Amino acid sequence: MAHLFLDGDDLVVRLGALEKLGAFRGNVRVPRSTITACRVSPNPWEELRGLRAPGTGIPRVISLCTRRGNGIKDFAAVYGTKPAVVIDLEGADFDRLVVTVSDPEAVAARINGG
Repeated sequence: MAHLFLDGDDLVVRLGALEKLGAFRGNVRVPRSTITACRVSPNPWEELRGLRAPGTGIPRVISLCTRRGNGIKDFAAVYGTKPAVVIDLEGADFDRLVVTVSDPEAVAARINGG
């Protein structure tokens, strides 16, 4: 499972080796200053926008990919029916990150400065 953590002035989505293969990319790093909102979603599948391009996806099982749509570019690392952290961004390489983590409430609180 991907890990979300703060590294200085950046937010990092650290992917495992197999996740990197499945997502067709390395870790995601965005400046903290680009975060406009961070929240927990009990159903991350409803948060996914656009089409998977590139990456791995099986509906309701895994979405490990860059997602592209009309003027959007998101990154998803979503697993099963577990809740996820949803991070909206402005001025970063991605517009939104949707990441399943083991303790989404604690991760969201940390990102929100709590």
